[in-house]
Amino acid sequence: MPFNEEDTRFYRQDVETKGHTMSTEERRQLLERYLPKPSNVQSARKSTTTSPKRKSRHRRRIRPFLKQTLHLLLYLTIQFVFGVYIRIRQIISALFQKYIAIRHYHHRTPAYIQKDLKNLSRLPEHLSVILKYDSSTDDGLETLLDEVAELSAWSAAAGIPLLSVYEKSGILKQYMSALHEIVQQKLVLYFGAPPSTPTLRVLAPNHPSLSPIPSPTIPAQTNGTTNGNHRPTNISLNLLLLSESDGRATLVDLTRTLAEMAQAHKLRPKDITQDLIDTEITATTSIPALSSPTALANGTLKRNGTSSSVPSEPDLLIVFAPYIKLDGYPPWQIRLTEIFCVGDSGGDVSGRLRTRVEYQGFLRALWNFAGAEFRFGR
Repeated sequence: MPFNEEDTRFYRQDVETKGHTMSTEERRQLLERYLPKPSNVQSARKSTTTSPKRKSRHRRRIRPFLKQTLHLLLYLTIQFVFGVYIRIRQIISALFQKYIAIRHYHHRTPAYIQKDLKNLSRLPEHLSVILKYDSSTDDGLETLLDEVAELSAWSAAAGIPLLSVYEKSGILKQYMSALHEIVQQKLVLYFGAPPSTPTLRVLAPNHPSLSPIPSPTIPAQTNGTTNGNHRPTNISLNLLLLSESDGRATLVDLTRTLAEMAQAHKLRPKDITQDLIDTEITATTSIPALSSPTALANGTLKRNGTSSSVPSEPDLLIVFAPYIKLDGYPPWQIRLTEIFCVGDSGGDVSGRLRTRVEYQGFLRALWNFAGAEFRFGR
């Protein structure tokens, strides 16, 4: 509000006389008429000071909410896309496996198994599998023994001389006699009665082998599930049982033994070479090759005056699980091994549930092995 003419004249006279025309009270009353009231000043100050704070607080509350909502939507979108992708892959894989299971069924006949494998360029001489024992069910052990028997029959029909089965807990070693009987019955079911039944030997590290000698005088009998024109002859199967104790524990025992021998001056430290360690470690699964009852009884086979053995390292390792999990398998035995994972067949990708041992998985592993390219580190 501007000054009026009279107040302006009084104010200028007071300035010219240097404050002698008007007293302090008169000067205060003159100015009060033009100054705003204190209440208006305080309200104006509050309005100017509180509005930015309210805006900043409002912004601080909205921005985190928007970010959180955006992140949640992005997370749900990614989960949805990958969930659909995984389910589609599972459906395609299940349909493909079901097709193979129907198209290539063995009918417990070695001739059908040989027909499925006749066009393959190579087969493994040493096949190894990793199985899982389900102790939570009453028939877990029975199922495990039956799966080993089925794998043994398939391997014998395919002409694979050595099958090693790894089970972490080592429960198979506790039932070697029962396992030998079950596998023998399964072989009779596939191949017929002796002497058509393949020669079987069950072994385990630090355990006596079970190798009955079949009688050559027993005549061959016809089994409805076999084909006489394609009946394999002179088949021998070595079944090796491995567990977790054959892995790390074997290396620890070897280290302790070499250290004790060195301290007792029975072995010089310079004699402990890499070749010596490799020889001692691989001796765990070194299996003599067998082709006759005499060799089966003695555990050795002479060829031109020298003993021969099948490879101790597996050529192919089949993992019956949704993903590759060696589960304590001896690492030095699979340095040059082709590993094949059967994959998920029941919708479980966590690995908590055991994967069923099926012929189509065994067949796919051999197909994959035949088409694999081995570079050996080059």
